[in-house]
Amino acid sequence: MMPLRIDVYTIFPAMIESYCDATVLGRAQRDGLLAITALDVRSGATDQRGTVDDTPFGGGAGMVMKPEPIIRTIRARESAVGSARPLIAVVPHGQPFTQQTAERLSGLESFSILCGRYEGIDQRVLDNEVDEVISLGDFVLAGGELAALAIIEATARLVPGVLGNDHSVVDESFSQGILEYPQWTKPASVEGQEVPEILLSGDHGRVARWRHVEALRRTLRLRPDLIAARGGLRAEEQAWLEEFPEVEQGPESD
Repeated sequence: MMPLRIDVYTIFPAMIESYCDATVLGRAQRDGLLAITALDVRSGATDQRGTVDDTPFGGGAGMVMKPEPIIRTIRARESAVGSARPLIAVVPHGQPFTQQTAERLSGLESFSILCGRYEGIDQRVLDNEVDEVISLGDFVLAGGELAALAIIEATARLVPGVLGNDHSVVDESFSQGILEYPQWTKPASVEGQEVPEILLSGDHGRVARWRHVEALRRTLRLRPDLIAARGGLRAEEQAWLEEFPEVEQGPESD
């Protein structure tokens, strides 16, 4: 299987490299499952200072990323090794990044990310070079590098073999339209707080139903919009909720 190729265009390539060379991403690259390359947009500048920004037309605060260095860097990369498409710009006005977006990207052969900085990217780059725009949410960062890393990790961990246990992604939050159920580990008792008895029962079928119920209850408390988006509760889920009475909840229910 060919590795998933991810190219990142940024003025801070070391930020991308240091993170992607560590953790699960680094191991996946060494195992040939991922190929992540950080490309310095300053390499496309033509002056000694490596200028990649200028003042905005029409006035206003801050600086704007110039189009030419970005375009030259993209064209040089594509000429050398071929394009990695789609090219995604991470910008505040982009479409929200979701688990479904990560699933879509994880099934591709390649994609690229363009990290914005300053007051933004010249619109001509977004119009003519970029295939889609993505945002992590309704907030603004100093630049797109952190957003790019979040997209890379959320996507890469869905690539078969990256996590080692591919089944671990099946029950995660958002993978089935609801949040993940709570988790416990050893010891069974900590300062008088006990692990739910059902988890010690050995009845795997009942444990699976109970976990689904706990996931539903967590979602109903914290993200009822997700339940509404999936059309409410199914008949079998209503029955399971009756099968397992609700117990006292912790701080996350506030």
